[in-house]
Amino acid sequence: MKLGDALAPAIDLVFPPRCPACGEGLAAQDGLCAACWGELVIPGEPACALCQRSFGAEQGEGSVCAPCLADPPRHAGIAAATLYNDAARKLVLAFKHGRRIALASLLARLIAARLPQTGPDTLIIPVPLHRWRLWRRGFNQSALLAGELVKLRGGRLVVDGLVRRKATPTLGGLGRAARARALSGAIAVAPRRHTELSGAKVVLVDDVLTSGATSTACVAALKRAGAAEVRIACFARVLDEAL
Repeated sequence: MKLGDALAPAIDLVFPPRCPACGEGLAAQDGLCAACWGELVIPGEPACALCQRSFGAEQGEGSVCAPCLADPPRHAGIAAATLYNDAARKLVLAFKHGRRIALASLLARLIAARLPQTGPDTLIIPVPLHRWRLWRRGFNQSALLAGELVKLRGGRLVVDGLVRRKATPTLGGLGRAARARALSGAIAVAPRRHTELSGAKVVLVDDVLTSGATSTACVAALKRAGAAEVRIACFARVLDEAL
């Protein structure tokens, strides 16, 4: 028996298990209540093989949508556990701002269910935080998710594969050009990681994919360093038209 299993009854007595989204009582520490599970929206199939936008039923597996055909993304696909709605938002806020880092295991399991199998040589790289934000928050939520994904799916965690060289403002509300300017030169591959990125397959991990500006900057940096393939994995994807 693992130590954690042996201590579980005592932990439950001191800290009764509750749903991290709504506070409802639970039977175990790691999970959601039935109502909150039901409110999560899993991206539907069939969907675009690259951007995950849902198709009509007549589209076959592996099809690519018109926007991606017109302007092909540099990534190899997006594996999002959920679509960003109120239920997903509550989990993200509890995890990232409520400092409930134990949620990393649950969120990573949901991501892993959507992520194609990774090989042992696949590099799992989190979206980086600037050092000042990391200092204030105390942890990089994407790095925690990346670590849990390695346990679930294998691959090799490279927590310092990318660095954020300058602080960037909140991108919400900015137009596409303004986001690009804010991120210009902000994200780069760590110099000592260039060699192992050459020809590598990479899974880029983030908690929420919103406009895609940050992930685009990360993918560009990884591809410049010679990565052969970069797939994006996240817990929640902002895709309002699919809700």
